[in-house]
Amino acid sequence: MTKQPLFTLTIASVLLMGAVLPAMAAADACGDPATGIHQIQGKGPESPLAGQTVSVEGIVTHTAGYKGGFNGFYLQQADAETDNNAATSEALFVYTRRKASPGQRLRLTGSVKEFHTLTELVNVSRLKVCGQAPLPKPIEVSLPWSHTPESLENMRVRFTRPLTVTDHYNLARFGELTLAHTDQVTPTEYLQPGPRAVRQSRYNAYHRVVLDDGKSLRNPRPVPWLEQGAENTIRAGDIVTRLNGVLDYRFNQWRVQPMEQPTFTRPQSRPAAPPPPSGSHTRIVALNLENYFNGNGTNGGFPTPRGAESAHAHASQARRIASALSLSKPDILALTELENDGYSQASALAQLARTLGPQWRFIETSGQDGSDAIRTALLFRRDRVVPEGSPQRLTSGAYRHRGRPPLVQIFRPINGGKSVRVVVPHLKSKSCRRAKGQDTDQHDGQGCFTHYRTQEAQTISRWLESRPDSENPVGTLITGDLNSYARETPVDVLRKAGFVSLVHNFHPCQPDDCPQHSYRYRGEKGALDYALASPGLLPQVSAAQTWNINADEPKALDYQHTPDLSGPWRTSDHNPLIIDLQL
Repeated sequence: MTKQPLFTLTIASVLLMGAVLPAMAAADACGDPATGIHQIQGKGPESPLAGQTVSVEGIVTHTAGYKGGFNGFYLQQADAETDNNAATSEALFVYTRRKASPGQRLRLTGSVKEFHTLTELVNVSRLKVCGQAPLPKPIEVSLPWSHTPESLENMRVRFTRPLTVTDHYNLARFGELTLAHTDQVTPTEYLQPGPRAVRQSRYNAYHRVVLDDGKSLRNPRPVPWLEQGAENTIRAGDIVTRLNGVLDYRFNQWRVQPMEQPTFTRPQSRPAAPPPPSGSHTRIVALNLENYFNGNGTNGGFPTPRGAESAHAHASQARRIASALSLSKPDILALTELENDGYSQASALAQLARTLGPQWRFIETSGQDGSDAIRTALLFRRDRVVPEGSPQRLTSGAYRHRGRPPLVQIFRPINGGKSVRVVVPHLKSKSCRRAKGQDTDQHDGQGCFTHYRTQEAQTISRWLESRPDSENPVGTLITGDLNSYARETPVDVLRKAGFVSLVHNFHPCQPDDCPQHSYRYRGEKGALDYALASPGLLPQVSAAQTWNINADEPKALDYQHTPDLSGPWRTSDHNPLIIDLQL
């Protein structure tokens, strides 16, 4: 008696299965009911159907199944089949090696998966071509985001407003360009470090999109986009229009996989070197050399611990530096990030002086240059200026046991006039390597080692205070790489000591523009390099500016990637500062 209900239920189940199986088979036919892609995407950042097997029907909009691609294609619901809900995306990425072509209407079965927050259909078990269909119309978008990007994931989009290239660091490495509505300025360039600056930086990062090359390859060859702009290169600040494609999400960034070639234009051509002023003047040029190492000094010893990986790359680096510096027509050079290898004929400094020409000499401070792999340096044209007194290196305070001690030297025009004291610092970088205690990132927008950079700035300030401008006729110029933006604490220390940032004085930065920037980092631009004048020097300053030959040029053009390039372009990752004094 206890088994009879079970037997009866089994008969019923068999009868029920007989009724259902034909319906399931029919459901595999094109046009039969299927799970809406909007149901898979849902309204949130993750699919409510993750882990489930579903059947979908949609139109292939873009493929990425070619060599080096993402192994799959993008499938979007036909326009007449959407849920008309702006909060849900109507497309997903199908991860499969099965082939598909844009315009095909497909019916397929697979599993829903969230792959690093990108909604995908994987483990495709059935795929049927249902014919050709018109592509869904692209959604019109703009930056700052006019739509929540999550609601457009994997869908066709068209950017209706021009975009600006803000970052090209990964162009040669991954084939990427970062775009925003307009150039973005580092918040601590105009805001005090703290919550407001951090919020602004997050806002900047969110309202960007990456122009992708559609490949997962490292070091793509040829480098995409590079030769699309005027003058055969792409620069930060260039304008991108006619950008249409699929809005994708990979590696924690929203990106566009373009469906046609966008248009690149340049608002301004590459800048010529600023001409020197008329009449008697002294021009000081400051430049971070981006690790100028020369191997053993006799075309061997490569790759170096930093800098050039080969003698050929080093020759390119030296040639470009000589071009940039010669075109800027300096009388005094204040250099940072130069190999700390003494003063012999084989040293990087002596070799650079020879490359610049017979009129160039360098300041020597043997045994005082610190223990860092790099140092600061001063070179001068002996036919234009002469050094006065002995050079000095700071060895007190923050420089007592470590760091890169600043170099100090007084110069006077050779034909008479007033003298100027030049101080060349290179403060600790923002890198968090080996940061401890107060030197860790304080999450105020200044990065790591702000505490130590502040100590360095205080050491310089106290040292100069003990040796006032009255020791020389005019004043002091602090010029070099401070690794700090204009409103950050180390710069504030020197500002409170009376020093004025000359470039900011002549060309102040605004929240929406900083035309005289010296550096770009992660899509934002600002000043890391400074010419700070004491009050006594200010009346003698006729001009102060940067020459934008480096920071806006892509890393893909540097001496490592394109060693045969000529001219001053991408000599370094920092722009040179040019200061004209009437002494």
